[in-house]
Amino acid sequence: MPFVRFLVPYLAYVFSSFIKLTTSLTIVHGEHRVGLRSIDRRFIYAFWHQRQAFFTVSHRGDNMSMLISRSVDGEMIAETIRRCCGVLSVRGSSTRGASDAVRGLIKALRSGYDIGITPDGPKGPKCEIKEGVMYLAQKLGVPILPITNAQSNRLVLKGSWDHFQVPMPFGRSVVVYGKPIEVGPLDDLVLKAAELKLSLDAITLEAEALVA
Repeated sequence: MPFVRFLVPYLAYVFSSFIKLTTSLTIVHGEHRVGLRSIDRRFIYAFWHQRQAFFTVSHRGDNMSMLISRSVDGEMIAETIRRCCGVLSVRGSSTRGASDAVRGLIKALRSGYDIGITPDGPKGPKCEIKEGVMYLAQKLGVPILPITNAQSNRLVLKGSWDHFQVPMPFGRSVVVYGKPIEVGPLDDLVLKAAELKLSLDAITLEAEALVA
């Protein structure tokens, strides 16, 4: 329904703002991001698809450009993150518009933006790394920064493929960073994908423990 798709970004902005006002936030291992920023190095945020909603709260106003699919739902998501946190989007994926996406991401990096990618999106399998993010890190010459979050109050959409999580107000939240992962020109992308999954799984367990 076109009207609903038009309305969702505005409603999401109001809801995201309310969550920001009513939720306490703790940052863990933030030194990993600070270290990259201190040397003015761009990077790729990598986070599970199910956890992306809270980043419209925790990273509002961040200089970031998200890779979003060219689907109809992707258009709605792109407008939502633009309104919620001022994040720009590059449209494309490993199967649709891949070359345009790479050019767009290179332009974003050169313009001073970091990149945000859900390595298991947009359709899964849940919490499994697709090699596209490794290829991009290798191609663009930038590190991957694993990141996750968890909330004490949240709604889990069990009917979605990834059990998408919607943060709810009046709770505790945590954002946890992993160590940056470099992908060199001769690195095995399968091994690097396994390294990224290990990191994301570990920091997600850490985040869950902190809000339990």
